[in-house]
Amino acid sequence: MKGIILAGGLATRLRPLTLVSNKHLLPVYNKPMIYYAVESMKKAGVTEVLITSSPKHCGQFINLLKSGFDFGLNFSYAVQDQPGGIPDAIMLGQNHVGDDNVLVILGDNIFNHPLDKTVKNFDDKGKQGATVFGVEMNTKSGQYGVIEINQYKKVLSIEEKPKNPKSNLAQTGIYIYDNRVFSFIKRLKPSKRGELEVTDLNNIYLNEGTLNCEILKGLWVDAGTSHDELLRANIKVAEKENAKS
Repeated sequence: MKGIILAGGLATRLRPLTLVSNKHLLPVYNKPMIYYAVESMKKAGVTEVLITSSPKHCGQFINLLKSGFDFGLNFSYAVQDQPGGIPDAIMLGQNHVGDDNVLVILGDNIFNHPLDKTVKNFDDKGKQGATVFGVEMNTKSGQYGVIEINQYKKVLSIEEKPKNPKSNLAQTGIYIYDNRVFSFIKRLKPSKRGELEVTDLNNIYLNEGTLNCEILKGLWVDAGTSHDELLRANIKVAEKENAKS
């Protein structure tokens, strides 16, 4: 399994904090936000990790993370010239992934759910398909993509920010794909906002019946969506770290 961490975007919702800095470099308690995605990759057993970002910020990530030696990982970097959506950024990793499967983590997702067993099971069984990761919300929310599953954790539907959600299971920015993902991305067409949509990509797997869902337990914060969520991430991580001492 290879890894891709997506750390691009303009982060207009976090301005003025992001006027001169990429949001994934903002502090969350005692470390830069992207460290949490890096640590999740390492805990998942993925050692070859590609980090994608914009031309403006890619050098900042290289300065911070370097080769990955300090983390016990091997980093490479790719530039997404223009914001083109999550699938567009994943496509930059085709050569990096080669013939392997791929774990994709959005760099502003902070969570403590272990991924190692799921990654190992996906690789060991030579699975075809994809796994998305959902989190149970207190109420049905149309703020995120919404996942509907059956009792076997097979995905029945995924809708992007629906007005009438079919469940309280929100789609997070964590995905596992088989190697066919790159050929599937080439079939996608831009949405009305001019970008390739990850929900459209996941629906290709859904339509062939190979899309599964794993429900995250414990902490999950989409820290890059608003100032309030960034603050909540800081508070939650601080509470967790201080409870250890």
